[in-house]
Amino acid sequence: MPYLTKPLILGFVLLYSLVVAGRCSRQHGQRVRRWTGSVESPTQTSLAKKPPDVTKSRKVKTEHLLKVDDHDFTMRPAFGGPAIPVGVDVQVESLDSISEVDMDFTMTLYLRHYWKDERLSFSSSTNKSMTFDGRLVKKIWVPDVFFVHSKRSFIHDTTTDNIMLRVFPDGHVLYSLRVTVTAACNMDFSRFPLDSQTCSLELESYAYTDEDLMLYWKSGDESLSTDDRISLSQFLIQKFHTTSRLAFYSSTGWYNRLYINFTLRRHIFFFLLQTYFPATLMVMLSWVSFWIDRRAVPARVSLGITTVLTMSTIITGVNASMPRVSYIKAVDIYLWVSFVFVFLSVLEYAAVNYLSTVQDRRQRKMRERERSLPCTCGMSQTRTMTMLDGTYSEADTNSLAGYTEEPMSPDLEQEEMHEVPEKPEHMVVHLSVSSESTNTKKKKSMRALNIMNTHAIDKYSRMIFPGSYIFFNLIYWSVYC
Repeated sequence: MPYLTKPLILGFVLLYSLVVAGRCSRQHGQRVRRWTGSVESPTQTSLAKKPPDVTKSRKVKTEHLLKVDDHDFTMRPAFGGPAIPVGVDVQVESLDSISEVDMDFTMTLYLRHYWKDERLSFSSSTNKSMTFDGRLVKKIWVPDVFFVHSKRSFIHDTTTDNIMLRVFPDGHVLYSLRVTVTAACNMDFSRFPLDSQTCSLELESYAYTDEDLMLYWKSGDESLSTDDRISLSQFLIQKFHTTSRLAFYSSTGWYNRLYINFTLRRHIFFFLLQTYFPATLMVMLSWVSFWIDRRAVPARVSLGITTVLTMSTIITGVNASMPRVSYIKAVDIYLWVSFVFVFLSVLEYAAVNYLSTVQDRRQRKMRERERSLPCTCGMSQTRTMTMLDGTYSEADTNSLAGYTEEPMSPDLEQEEMHEVPEKPEHMVVHLSVSSESTNTKKKKSMRALNIMNTHAIDKYSRMIFPGSYIFFNLIYWSVYC
């Protein structure tokens, strides 16, 4: 018995080990089959009942339907045949800025192209189009439209590239992108700031001539649409319109070119407040010196210099914000004429001051001469000159001098006879000649003073300067408005 017990125990242990090993192997096999899909689990059964992932299945079907890999899209559609028509329409989102200094404008727009490429046609029971983003654009042919006279341009890429491609079952394609472009605009500032500017954005194919690609506005004038909220601080947008024509390059040939034209009229109110009104005030301020006494030299000089310097500052400020053009602008005419009026008011006081000095010097000399000459007692010239004959008596001489002869007593008469000098007529004649010379000089000096009357200059300036400036304003605003 002891010999049989050990073999039995070893047999039972071995049998138990085989049973346990078999169970482990079956469980491992089930797990492997679950992972490989040979055995359906409850979880897998529930997933199989869900609808398939449309995105993943659509990707495979799209590549198959469009046959992108089966064609060479480096060539245009219908290569070797007639020109492919490409319709264009534009929606202007915003007109961002107009720069007079750089002579350009910045515009953001939606640019859409329409054409037909039979290589992209596909069969569809619902006749619905398929829409893609910019990743498919790199695999197919699209028109190579660019902006003529463009300085800077870019396609918006936030949060992804703003590019849309829509393909229809019959092969028609809609290609849209959102672009911001800065293009040159040849502006004419001869009437600035009372001007109107016409700018254009030009579209053209870069590689394909009119024999390979024909650009045209898809719906005529209705191909261009704008946002009603577009506005600019300095301009009023008057009109948007479209045109088209052929452009010729001597080395490559003829190309179809499309134009987006828009007309802008400048708002004048800003410049009235910042330029015209201050300039007019400075000119009027310079006229105040005509009412100030000519002897107040510091007041009139300081007023004239202040107005001249202020006008120079206004002219410099206006030209700093403008391009350096070689012709005269309307604002330059107004400012420089105003500057001339201010400068002439300063010269007017210089003339008044100079003539006043000359007049005072002459009056001072005349007073000195009057003090050194004796009085002629108002004798007339004709009768005084006849006294040179010596025919007049002393009584006549006294009567000519304005004196009356009265009867005197013998004693007084005798004393008078001793006191009267010899040949009194010669003394009277001498005084009469002096009187003639002095009166003649006085008359000449009065005539000179009437001509050089400084008060008259200021008086005339009070009327001439305002009248001339008003007349200039009437002509200026009638011509440029």
